[in-house]
Amino acid sequence: METVHDDPANADAITAGDPIRPAAPDSRLAPQHPQPHARHGLIRTFHPRRGRASATQADALTRLWPEYGYIIADPHHSYHTPEAAPDGPFDRERLFGRRAPLVLEIGCGMGEATAEMAAADPARDYLGVDVHTPGLGNLIALAEARGLTNVRVARGDVLFLLRDGIESGSLAAVHVFFPDPWPKARHHKRRIIQPDTVALIRDRLAPGGRLHCATDWAEYAEQMLEVLSADPGLRNLHGAGYAPRDAVGRPVTGYERRGVRDGRPIADLVFEKIGD
Repeated sequence: METVHDDPANADAITAGDPIRPAAPDSRLAPQHPQPHARHGLIRTFHPRRGRASATQADALTRLWPEYGYIIADPHHSYHTPEAAPDGPFDRERLFGRRAPLVLEIGCGMGEATAEMAAADPARDYLGVDVHTPGLGNLIALAEARGLTNVRVARGDVLFLLRDGIESGSLAAVHVFFPDPWPKARHHKRRIIQPDTVALIRDRLAPGGRLHCATDWAEYAEQMLEVLSADPGLRNLHGAGYAPRDAVGRPVTGYERRGVRDGRPIADLVFEKIGD
């Protein structure tokens, strides 16, 4: 969803137009703070990417989507995966078949990291959100192949899901790994880690819930640290700086390996919601 840099995985292999009006949000979902910001519907925080799904991914999207997939309603864009209208209000218990702590993966790429984390953490549910259809197909194919019952995917803009579908105080964790850095200054407003978006994410976290971000773009890492540190409801679990790589428990992705190979430093930031 908030599309992140995609893992450079082999697309053929499973490795480790009318605006649509969204359903009326549940009244429980409207927090007293933060107020929804206009850019949650007007400015994209991701690059829409076109890619052809491999045979495996296409099969997964067709065959497994009814069980694994959810389509986010978006009044500004249409994201149909497969050829279907957006689903109704988000119902996590119906989607996962249980009520368990929920981890939201914003921009799950090809899904390898999500599948690995979910396999190691069966007591929690993992929802991968992206707009890259082949990546979502790869993730649900991985989930089926590995017998993961705690993985589901959502197609569309995660900000609409956060604003209209996720209840306040209901998330165990939110992961934002390698989001688009939007390097040009005039595009910085499109970065997902902004004060208003962080406030929205923090509101949706349960007390003690964690927001974990990672980037290989040094200037964006600095902005992330500044924005997260300034949020009054979050605290840095690693003092005043970045988290040590060996302490964060995040799987190494193909994209991260390429970044290291190209000499780009990787920064992880882990913040916790202060208890109410």
